[in-house]
Amino acid sequence: MTTTPTPPAPANPAATDADLASQPIGYWSGVVHKAVINHIRDAMARVDVTQPQWWTLNRVDVGDHVTREVVVTGLADVADTPHDASRAVDHLLHRGWLRLDDEQRLHLTDEGRAAKARIKELVTGLRAQIHDGITDAEYVAALKVLRRMADNVKATALS
Repeated sequence: MTTTPTPPAPANPAATDADLASQPIGYWSGVVHKAVINHIRDAMARVDVTQPQWWTLNRVDVGDHVTREVVVTGLADVADTPHDASRAVDHLLHRGWLRLDDEQRLHLTDEGRAAKARIKELVTGLRAQIHDGITDAEYVAALKVLRRMADNVKATALS
């Protein structure tokens, strides 16, 4: 399906609803990314945990086959640097929230499970706050649009 695009306009944080179609997605997706990530990371910092540590606890909790390499590979697309996941593993081992078995597989400790439950409560509250006033249908529609844009760019990059 091809549509006639609306001519682009410069980024304008005060754009009216009528002008939003001309606004650059790169600018607005960046604004949302920064605002949401900073909000989440600030809230996590207040309970002395990082987002990569939260992601790591979730990855380790999926089963008995999880090694450091599995965590690092699984978080490569979301981590800020190639070292974030490995550092998170080290922090969580030091903190006693993870343990290594003889085959170098990672497991949550009782303290790690309790921490994961506490952090899940925090994250659930943050998600509710971020999604306030947004229906599930609106959220799904927004994500579908963003996913389509990402696919459009990927298709262009491959050709």
